[in-house]
Amino acid sequence: MPSPAGASGDSLSRAIQTVLTSLEGSKAENIVSIDIQGKSPLADHMIVASGRSHRHVAAVAEHLLRALKEEGFGAARVEGLAGADWVLIDSGDIIVHVFRPEVREFYNIEKMWAAPDLEDETLH
Repeated sequence: MPSPAGASGDSLSRAIQTVLTSLEGSKAENIVSIDIQGKSPLADHMIVASGRSHRHVAAVAEHLLRALKEEGFGAARVEGLAGADWVLIDSGDIIVHVFRPEVREFYNIEKMWAAPDLEDETLH
């Protein structure tokens, strides 16, 4: 499975644009794009979005999976599609979270990734 980034920044940029275009086309709400390069070994980028209902979350996720495959990024790994409260799509260097609004508010993962790095703070 080809990685959406790995080879070049252009590939990562193209993958991010594919994800954002797919989410917007599916009418996902409150889309937030977070650069996590150097903050996590899991990925270089995280995108968080909301769907209005279980059905909408599932449709947004399925549309995104199709878009990634059609654009040549391979089959992404997916978790949570059956329940559709919180669907995680891992396409390699980009992780996408699609939540129902109540679940997103409860976990508030954007706030966690916006926290300052402990290594960046000087302790006296």
